[in-house]
Amino acid sequence: MDLATLTVFRAVAREEGVTRAADLLGRAPSNVTTRIQQLEAELGTPLFDRHRKRMVLSEDGRLFLDYAERILALADEARQRLDPSRPSGTLRIGAMESTLASRLTAPLSRFSRDWPDVTLEVTSGPSGALTDALLAGRIDGALVAFAPGDDHPRREALDATPLFREELVLLLPPDHPEIRGPADLRLRTLAAFAPGCTYRAVAEDWLASAGGPFRVQEVPSYHAMYGCTAAGACVSIMPRSVVALMAQPASLHAVPVADIVTHLICRSGYDTAAYRAFRACLVEEAGAET
Repeated sequence: MDLATLTVFRAVAREEGVTRAADLLGRAPSNVTTRIQQLEAELGTPLFDRHRKRMVLSEDGRLFLDYAERILALADEARQRLDPSRPSGTLRIGAMESTLASRLTAPLSRFSRDWPDVTLEVTSGPSGALTDALLAGRIDGALVAFAPGDDHPRREALDATPLFREELVLLLPPDHPEIRGPADLRLRTLAAFAPGCTYRAVAEDWLASAGGPFRVQEVPSYHAMYGCTAAGACVSIMPRSVVALMAQPASLHAVPVADIVTHLICRSGYDTAAYRAFRACLVEEAGAET
């Protein structure tokens, strides 16, 4: 179970096939097949369910992939810590969809241009899931939002850098009368992401303050939220910076609800040249907007 074999295993898991993984790694398919067979023999369990044209992770394979990714990430972090002179290696960053859409286009482009030796892997998700992934070692940094009064049970295990201040607004359909607070809402359905989204939690607290029942309609994107609200089926919440990206941002009523700061977080003590360069890039971007 060496690092090279774990790299092969990860590639096959991601590509769901030997041929594509071999092309990606620059290896012969026979070599990749042998590595996987040796690894399965060593572990004493099949890591893949073999189909005609695909190799899909088995239950044990999914469990082992989590360990393999953490081992490979830790090895890469160790190499970077021992040679801190220049950013290099792989940097895995998670971000909320709103931040990815409205804040990261320019800094990601600049970071890739300035530090070509860093392989930047970016994923998106809600703050709760990103924080869990960070603490589990699946990613190196994350752009998340903490709800007011949020006290994550492992918050002390995080280092956080405040970056962007977002104005959260509740969007109402075009024909909805103006409101002074949640008690004036005619609609009691909120379009939102799945649990774990900080903005959803803020909206739920705001709506609950009026009393009475309300329901949540889970949707996969901000465009879906905007569309459901424009159709008059529900209300939704998002940063004003995301509203500005919509095709017709002026057609819905926007009611300010709260100001939330987006933080860049990492595990306490995590420190590589690549992460420091990425953090500096975002701090510069945030400073340019204030």
